[in-house]
Amino acid sequence: MSVHTSTSGIVRADIRGRSLAPLVAALLLAACGGWSAGPVAPAPGSPSRAELEQLLAEVRVIAERPRPGGYERGCRDGDGCVFGPSWTDDHDGAGGHDGCDTRNNVLAAQLTDVRFRDGTRDCVVVSGTLDDPYTGERGAFRKADAHAVQIDHVYPLAAAWDMGASTWPTQRRVRFANDVETNLLATSARVNQAKGDGTPSEWLPPSRASHCFYAGRYLTVAVRYDLPVTAADDAALRDVARSCP
Repeated sequence: MSVHTSTSGIVRADIRGRSLAPLVAALLLAACGGWSAGPVAPAPGSPSRAELEQLLAEVRVIAERPRPGGYERGCRDGDGCVFGPSWTDDHDGAGGHDGCDTRNNVLAAQLTDVRFRDGTRDCVVVSGTLDDPYTGERGAFRKADAHAVQIDHVYPLAAAWDMGASTWPTQRRVRFANDVETNLLATSARVNQAKGDGTPSEWLPPSRASHCFYAGRYLTVAVRYDLPVTAADDAALRDVARSCP
């Protein structure tokens, strides 16, 4: 194939007995972000391939996500409030009944260079530095711009409800929604909103370096609470595991 530029500036290609299919496929792959740049060092705290494979051997797998209905996160009058009030301190898990809400507990644990509001007994975080676990980007957190950093449920509440939490007692659901040890991560509002209630077959972190970390967290939560993953999620997580050292 030879390439010529016309007087009008339009680039034309002369095809001499060659198929365009490989070229077109390559261009489409690049446009869709499908080219791999080779191995990527996993983010700090990522599990090994062997650890992920152990979790995959333990987690239950079901064909597809059920849709039992009845999921109502809101807690206003008339709402179901099925996982309790957002970031409540009234639960029996880690950080519960410590006088500080769950959101601030997560920020205090995950941020560095943390500063607290005076008079709050080291509860209300007013500033710090976030190393985003999903993007690898470092940024400043300021209480005045608190909406820019949100708290993600790694195993989403809506998915958990559909996959079995709808049958749990309320206290267990509240503990799950406020599990600062395994299921909650501070991340940018942009990333959290893009993730929504997506599961691994629907969403993976923007940073490839974070894939092993995310897969480990997701599976740890699933095993801890005996929540299944769908066959599609299992396949996606196994693909991630194969990329982990």
